[in-house]
Amino acid sequence: MKAKTAYLASKPRYEILDGLRGVASLMVVFFHILEVYSGGQAHQTINHGYLAVDFFFVLSGFVVGYAYDDRWDRMTVWSFFKRRLVRLHPMVVMGSVVGLCFYYIGQGEAFPLIGNVPGWKVMLAFLMGCLMIPCGPRMDIRGWGETNSLNGPNWSLTWEYLANIVYAFVLRKLPVFLLAVLVCLAGFCTLDLCLNLNVFGLLTESRDSLMYTPIGGWSLTPEQMYIGLTRLSYPFLAGLLLSRIGKRITLRGGFWWCSLILVAVFSVPCVGGGGNVPNGVYNAACIMIVFPLVVAIGAGSQITGQKGNRVCQVIGELSYPLYITHYPLIYVQTNWVLSHQDAPLFAHVVVAAGVVVMSLFIAWASLKLYDIPVREWLKKKWL
Repeated sequence: MKAKTAYLASKPRYEILDGLRGVASLMVVFFHILEVYSGGQAHQTINHGYLAVDFFFVLSGFVVGYAYDDRWDRMTVWSFFKRRLVRLHPMVVMGSVVGLCFYYIGQGEAFPLIGNVPGWKVMLAFLMGCLMIPCGPRMDIRGWGETNSLNGPNWSLTWEYLANIVYAFVLRKLPVFLLAVLVCLAGFCTLDLCLNLNVFGLLTESRDSLMYTPIGGWSLTPEQMYIGLTRLSYPFLAGLLLSRIGKRITLRGGFWWCSLILVAVFSVPCVGGGGNVPNGVYNAACIMIVFPLVVAIGAGSQITGQKGNRVCQVIGELSYPLYITHYPLIYVQTNWVLSHQDAPLFAHVVVAAGVVVMSLFIAWASLKLYDIPVREWLKKKWL
């Protein structure tokens, strides 16, 4: 046990990758805040902010491979699951708690269903969210068809959990060649989704303006489950393959250049307008080429100077709490905007700024007062 503990502690963190996760999380918050003002996906400000999820999956595949690929001679599947649960699940519970606290505040024009939902159903949805059990259509207590109506972003963590399960039982055993084959197959599915090829007949016309984007994956319907699985598969497998083959790219000022690339990628307007092939090509290129390249640069570069190191540390620590707790505030903001469309511009600016400040505060408080202490306790008692 001492040898294993020393070995686990010896692996350095990729501070730049932590920082890039923070940059992507901040862009997700801004993307969601501005989404209610977009007038449709094609006109959305920070138009490709939804791609942050796909970037997160690349990071996850890389980090899981780096952290665990060479430990299986001294680690069981159950011990791997425990480590992943300790890392991820405390904030899953906190996200559901925050969602429950803000649920009734969001009742209004945007979510009229809230006032008609019985209390037992709300609490059952809360319990299912805490246990990471996806909710089907009958448990939709908001009206958006999400697998967790109290905290929408839980859908991506559900796929993250699935990726960890498949990794533990299958992917860790595969040689590089077979893993590369899976990457190619998953890449075809990514092209099928982004270019709306619809080879498998699972994409429906209901996607409308979302055609030629990977947007989706948060509902328990055949189409949405295909989208979610596709969004997970190529990025996670590509990140895992990248980690396993050891390819790194060294670039001076790597963190700043990668941050600039991510901000630019997420901010590019809808290419050629909504629902068209050029935008699909752009989405596919970002997922299949740009994001693995950014991760390779982030893993191969070094932070220069205390300022860069401090920035990566702070926003890296906040990235996961911010991502998993900010959306309940977005529900409230969405309802306020739709109910006060005639409010002066200054009022909208204040509300949006308030959401940013409150999101950062809740994330920071959750991290310092809850996540870190709980994880440390779980490590001592469970690991």
